Amino acid sequence: MATDRNGPGDPGDFADGPESSAERVALWRALHVQLDAPPHVFVDEVGLRLVAPPEGWRDRPDMDPEASRGFRAAIVSRARFIEDLVAERAGQGVDQYVILGAGLDTFAQREPETAARLTVFEVDQPAPQAWKRRRLDELGYGVPAWLRLVPVDFEAGDSWLDRLVTAGFDRSRPAVFVSAGVTMYLTREATEATLRQIAALAPGTTLAMTFQLPTELVDPVDRPIREATLKNARASRTPFISFYAPHEMLALARTAGFPSAHHVSGSDLCHRYFTARPDALRPSTGEDFLITTA
Repeated sequence: MATDRNGPGDPGDFADGPESSAERVALWRALHVQLDAPPHVFVDEVGLRLVAPPEGWRDRPDMDPEASRGFRAAIVSRARFIEDLVAERAGQGVDQYVILGAGLDTFAQREPETAARLTVFEVDQPAPQAWKRRRLDELGYGVPAWLRLVPVDFEAGDSWLDRLVTAGFDRSRPAVFVSAGVTMYLTREATEATLRQIAALAPGTTLAMTFQLPTELVDPVDRPIREATLKNARASRTPFISFYAPHEMLALARTAGFPSAHHVSGSDLCHRYFTARPDALRPSTGEDFLITTA
């Protein structure tokens, strides 16, 4: 399950390592801490430790301080929103957290006391997940009993939900599901199927799913970088194939069977996390959230 490919520049995927998309997200999160003024929206340098990039990684085109500014702000605001939501639902008694397309997510390593009160399921492709498991062991984090790494070979037709249940997921109890940076690579039919599967789970189950807006709904100032991103995606043979206006995504959720669904825009996150910053940092627009409850 791919995530967040093709920001400015694309170093390509690795035969033995994380997907380039996951690596980029991890490095942007670290850059936010290293380059942007406090207060930091989200603090994560564990991903940087996992990647262990070669010296000079900050000179990569996709790490350019100005060119990546809006992207890294969007990435950290997204991460902060997700973990705020997880903390809120955990406070209400939900104790299962499922990350679809987990990549180099580091919630379990950064927040072990909170995570240990949950069962955290990271769903991802087998090869990059096996690499991540090795890196967690090498760095001394390991994989505690409450963290379940769930490899799913989507190309072979594996059912992510069946694999999840095999890993200990309890369908009779509510959970928080997150799918970030995925829907633009999937057909509408695939996204509809995922929505239907989650809507059929236990009442109280929450889904936070990001989706890409059509270019005409992106702020004019961000449209040139959106066009560059789409060009990079096509060149890397990982094109964005699905875009949704907010009302379309809400309609998909209701058709799938969710009794409750609402839209959280990039502007909402900007207002929530970036108001009155001394450096005027703001996230680029183009990716919004669907929040649903079964």
